[in-house]
Amino acid sequence: MGKLSMAAMLLILMFVSIVEAQVFDIGKYGGKPNSDIAQALTSAYKEACASTTPSKVVVPKGTYNLSPVKFEGPCKAPIEFQIQGTIIAATEKTTEPSWVRFSHIDKLTVSGGGVFDGLGPKAWGRCGKNAYCKNLPINFCFDFITGGLITDITCKDSKQFHVNVLGCKDLHFVRFTISASGESINTDGIHIGRSSGIKVIDSNIKTGDDCVSIGDGCSDITVEKVTCGPGHGISVGSLGKYEKEDPVTGVTVRNCTITGTMNGVRIKTWPDSFPGAVSNMHFENIIMNNVGNPVLIDQAYCPWNQCNAKVPSNVKISGVTFKNIKGTSSTPVAVKLACSGRFPCQGVEIADIDLTYTGKEAPAALSQCSNVKPKVSGKMNPPACSAPISAN
Repeated sequence: MGKLSMAAMLLILMFVSIVEAQVFDIGKYGGKPNSDIAQALTSAYKEACASTTPSKVVVPKGTYNLSPVKFEGPCKAPIEFQIQGTIIAATEKTTEPSWVRFSHIDKLTVSGGGVFDGLGPKAWGRCGKNAYCKNLPINFCFDFITGGLITDITCKDSKQFHVNVLGCKDLHFVRFTISASGESINTDGIHIGRSSGIKVIDSNIKTGDDCVSIGDGCSDITVEKVTCGPGHGISVGSLGKYEKEDPVTGVTVRNCTITGTMNGVRIKTWPDSFPGAVSNMHFENIIMNNVGNPVLIDQAYCPWNQCNAKVPSNVKISGVTFKNIKGTSSTPVAVKLACSGRFPCQGVEIADIDLTYTGKEAPAALSQCSNVKPKVSGKMNPPACSAPISAN
């Protein structure tokens, strides 16, 4: 028998634990199609969570409305939400920071092929940089979940971030779909903070911001076989904006395809920042299709001139590899390693890079470096660090 992937093993373990689960169908609690099922879903969850044997909360096929809900643990046994239908967010403005929140639950599964539609377009049209948009709800919040699987679920058109992961351990997203237009504002696909053992595997993310963003305090993060685009790419950071941020270590992004995004794979830190550390980052076997800034370390990340870009970043970056990254760049600079003048990047390796510029602004793609001396091997197109970084 061939060696099973970790994702496959987790699926099997989850299935074994819930195959004999007690079923709590929302229909038994008054949940009906074309009505708000918040109360029915909450009632079903409370009974399921109190069960001493594995339980399953079921939303059958159909279309339902849903006001903001919170599912708080701990529960007494493993619990699954089997969502078969389409769930549509309440259209009214809410002061809740999230639409659906799971917190302090061990051995949580969310599955079933269902769709969660956040009705984001109703809010995006009023967005920009105003305060209203800052307070829009996130579709899914997972807070302090240990041992979880989110699989065969579609998260659509969130008003803000689609998914926020905080303080979780061993939470896996497998065959998870996120769908929003490239014009949607601040709609990160999956944002991960202060968590470990998080995996995003065999998933498809289309959004208007980062497909996956990794914040401070994260370790052992894997993004594998993910298609990303439109969006802003796959990012570590931004880091260093706030005091006492925890280090980020052990991030692997591999076997992914990124298409039509603003950036590819990047690490971004603020200049004039608080101290921080990023280490053990690996980006490998990635296809770029018409991607802006396909390979990027940006230690002068300063959107909307919110900082003093002339003061070097205090975030230390070390142990970073970019390997076997191929495809096309929509901007002339295909590789840019702009490290801090105060703490130059250490232990950076680039190997087998083959990126072609598709535009007409320059005859060929460029590779720019500052405050870093990378180890270079294999094919290198464009030639590594062959162009200076122009001052802005």
